[in-house]
Amino acid sequence: MEKKFFRKWFGLQKKNKKWKVRLLLFAALLFLQAGCGGGQGSQEEFSEYLSQIFKSEVAASTLNMHYSLAHPENYGITNYKVTYGTVSADRGKETAAILENWKSSLKKFNKKSLTVPQQMSYDIIMDYINRELQANKYGLYQEILKPSTGIQSQLPVLLAEYVFYDKKDVEDYLKLLSCTPELFQQIMEVEKVKVKYGLFMADFAVDDIVAQCNNFTQDAENNYLLSTFDDRVDKASFLTPEQAGQYKMQNRKIVAEDIIPAYQKLAKDLAALKGSGKNSGGLCGLKGGEAYYEYLVQDTTGSRLSVEEMQEQTKAQRKQDLEDLANIAKEHPDVGQKCRAYQLPTEDPELVLKELQSKMQQDFPAPPEVPFTVKEVHPSLEEYTAPAFYLTPPIDDISQNCIYINKSKGDVKMQLYTTLAHEGFPGHLYQNVMERSCGLEPVRNLFGSSGYVEGWATYVEMQSYYYADVDWDVAAFLQKNQSALLSLYASADLGIHHDGWTLRDTIDFFAAYQITDKQVVQQIYQLIVEEPAHYLKYYIGYLEFLNLKEYAAAKYKDSYSDYKFHSALMKMGNAPFYILKKYLPEYWGQA
Repeated sequence: MEKKFFRKWFGLQKKNKKWKVRLLLFAALLFLQAGCGGGQGSQEEFSEYLSQIFKSEVAASTLNMHYSLAHPENYGITNYKVTYGTVSADRGKETAAILENWKSSLKKFNKKSLTVPQQMSYDIIMDYINRELQANKYGLYQEILKPSTGIQSQLPVLLAEYVFYDKKDVEDYLKLLSCTPELFQQIMEVEKVKVKYGLFMADFAVDDIVAQCNNFTQDAENNYLLSTFDDRVDKASFLTPEQAGQYKMQNRKIVAEDIIPAYQKLAKDLAALKGSGKNSGGLCGLKGGEAYYEYLVQDTTGSRLSVEEMQEQTKAQRKQDLEDLANIAKEHPDVGQKCRAYQLPTEDPELVLKELQSKMQQDFPAPPEVPFTVKEVHPSLEEYTAPAFYLTPPIDDISQNCIYINKSKGDVKMQLYTTLAHEGFPGHLYQNVMERSCGLEPVRNLFGSSGYVEGWATYVEMQSYYYADVDWDVAAFLQKNQSALLSLYASADLGIHHDGWTLRDTIDFFAAYQITDKQVVQQIYQLIVEEPAHYLKYYIGYLEFLNLKEYAAAKYKDSYSDYKFHSALMKMGNAPFYILKKYLPEYWGQA
């Protein structure tokens, strides 16, 4: 999992890592309508237009901006309001007007006169606009509070990892902290509107989020937003000891008087709405929910496959994986025992990442040398945090690479090895530093596909089994098993939200694959209800990379190689899959 700040409700922002926007910050975007380039538009004018979009968008949320830029002043961003952005349920008309203006402005450029990278940026932004216009009617179906990818879950980690490059960063951070109560109040106003329209969450989702908030606040005196802040200001060479001490006092006051009460009030206000939800199953149980889910699936995955096509391809891949498993077991009768008994040379995360970085270079272009750190998730967030995640670096400082490991999830041996491949090399960390080093326009950091991001990481995770120091039959058996398992989650997501599977249906489905623990399946069912399409960005994204790979192999025949394929992908950067396929020939010769 790759992690960025929540974007869906805070401005027209990048939609990978977890979050993207629906509700635009109207005032922040007005000036774009005037300076978009008239007539046919030159390449220079188009580049300036993209720069305007980037500066406006990235400054709309201070947290987004800080995770996107280490030095915003180098991009002409010096005068900005410290804010999370605005959350509102009633911005539909404004949003549509802005998007239509963007669309009109784009059409003024002669696309054929642009460079290939500019043409690709044009298509990506136009694709985004068209999808967002379609999504406008679904604003209240979205959920900002979710156990794994919701703002209340991700905000503490993002605050704890907020890098201080200079004194202004420290002051911005403290101002941002003090905005948290207002942010949560705006979120609750949206939740109340959702109640009015019968779109509020299920009771078990309320329980999960309330428990998460209570867990975060139960030891307020030792909250890790205190210790992590102290560590950062102590290491800030631009601060005197006196300044550091004053900032520590301010932070303690804000955490005690704003952050902790904000989480406590969020839990209380949310609990008060428990029982207001009209649907405890998939989205298809809501009026208009099936159409929203069909939109959400394509938007999340970056795929143009229909839900039915996704279901069929998922079944077909699972069938192939299960047949491969049977054949491996037939040819290697002791593979089950070997899968239980194998050992890897090391389980030290940094050593594993260095090994992966070396072994991958037979199939992937060598990445630039960048530092990285591996940290453990704080105990207060373990229960609701993914097994691992990667925090992306600013586009102007790719040295800031951090991978979090959640020890409570029990990653050991091959599971740890492939998780580190997913998050590090050749996964999220690699993808990000390669894209940053390929000279893509900064605006490309704001647009893209979650399915590309998580699909890539899943695709290379599958490859990493064969890099581990184990026998081929062990690597293949474990890889096919993991692929088949992920397919079950994808089928369940599609079944629950599109076909209306009940808990009983879901139990029966998993039982057919010898997963019979009803309590575990219930947890899976509830998580899928709470986080629709979450698993699809991993699995459907993975399948789309396999589709694209198959297309490239058929097109380039004897001249095809995995190395060339991966090189072309890194040069193109994050984009919906149909756009990647369209531009692959333009980048193949450069690979």
